[in-house]
Amino acid sequence: MSSLSDLVKRHSQLGPEDRVHLRRLIGSWSLLSDLSFADLLLVVPVESSQGDQPGRFVVVGQVRPATTQTLYRDDQVGRFFAFGDRPILVDALESESVVRGETTRSDGSRPEGDPGELVSVIAVPVRRAGKTVAVLSYEARQRREPDRSELEREYHRVSDRVISMIAAGDFPFAFDEESELAPRVGDGVIIANAATKVTYSSPNAVSALHRMGFHANAVGRDLDDLGFQHDALRTAFRLRVPVTDEIERGTSINVMMRLLPLIDSGEITGAVVLLRDVSDLRRQERLLVSMDATIREIHHRVKNNLQTVSSLLRLQGRRLEAPEAKQAIEESVRRIRSIALVHEILAQEGGDDVEFEEILRPIVAMVEEGLVAPDRPIVFRVVGDGPTMPAATASSLAVVLTELLQNAVEHGYPPGSTGGQITIEMVTSPAGLTVRVHDDGAGLPESFDLESSDGLGLTIARTLASGELGGTITLRPASTTTAGSTESGTVAQIQVRFEAES
Repeated sequence: MSSLSDLVKRHSQLGPEDRVHLRRLIGSWSLLSDLSFADLLLVVPVESSQGDQPGRFVVVGQVRPATTQTLYRDDQVGRFFAFGDRPILVDALESESVVRGETTRSDGSRPEGDPGELVSVIAVPVRRAGKTVAVLSYEARQRREPDRSELEREYHRVSDRVISMIAAGDFPFAFDEESELAPRVGDGVIIANAATKVTYSSPNAVSALHRMGFHANAVGRDLDDLGFQHDALRTAFRLRVPVTDEIERGTSINVMMRLLPLIDSGEITGAVVLLRDVSDLRRQERLLVSMDATIREIHHRVKNNLQTVSSLLRLQGRRLEAPEAKQAIEESVRRIRSIALVHEILAQEGGDDVEFEEILRPIVAMVEEGLVAPDRPIVFRVVGDGPTMPAATASSLAVVLTELLQNAVEHGYPPGSTGGQITIEMVTSPAGLTVRVHDDGAGLPESFDLESSDGLGLTIARTLASGELGGTITLRPASTTTAGSTESGTVAQIQVRFEAES
């Protein structure tokens, strides 16, 4: 579906500032629709390339009211109207004034031959910098004034005042950023006059005031008396801009207030205040923050416990004399430390996912520190960026990489060799992650077979790769890449599959 900017660019000659003005209007027009109990259609005249082509409007925006049933089941954005079908809109465009009337509505959902429904229409010229850039069509079912409730009558009076502001170019406000939590008309409305005295308070607004601790009748009282911030009110009236503020009562009550000044002929004539009780939302946010802190603390303690186990194993290893036993202890320590690295990252960043690159580099440093001898230096190189992955996947992959790096150092560069280079390459695709560990060392024995290998390290790596990671692991001799230049050593490759998003 085309956006407002796309439609305006394609079918009109409105400039960038005009388009910004229309986007601001759309950004805050749920208030207009709810107050007027009407569907709103924003239309612009189509710029014709042929002078004899009949005039048309194109609908560039639509909003349905939350306070009543919509007139339109179908989406109207992108629909064209001939000038002759909407003479009220043409009158508003040409006279540059508000025009009220009736029209027959048909959105295409009615059966053939049905003439449509007669609805009330208010055509409002949308003006900016002294010119009309669009027309806003208020369309609602016809209702007699006596049939309207007090709430409806008050909302319609405010709606009429905002309509005059749109026609005068005073609405939307130039500096207005409405947040997702901003209150809507259904949350509660207070109407005040130019002296900031309350003239009307909706039932939901009364409930919000009760939550704030104000239980008296608000009508006739100053907005200051209701608990609103004095500075916020004065700022809105003095600068003629909307103000949003959040009022806290104790640790459990939070009410969001949004005040929009009403302007007539350049003078402030009153304000409409929207109230929303956001106590439950703030409580949930505090719970999430507390939960996040708890999860971080758990990861921190797991890391500490793993480091304690690692230290105990190192102490045990110092008491052993058999080389095989000491080596087994050292390998176990490295496996535990690789898992502890994942929990350390989670303890710092929180959440359930980690960037694997932040784990890989400490693993490389650990292997380099524990296995590389000064007489056979080995340079480690990391190529590519690691993806973000779940902590469980990162833990398993960290153990597998630790085993492969350890094998590359011990078997690729045995005592008496001159050292070399180990490259760890990460390649991420939508299907998963491929990690290659390429050493330029001694290479694989001719009779080597990964499936029949009974070494504990490769058994662990193979089991985790096929089980926890849902992927594969292969070891092969390095192959020729360019003419006359042959790579030496071994390439170990792990392929990790990502779960498809449903």
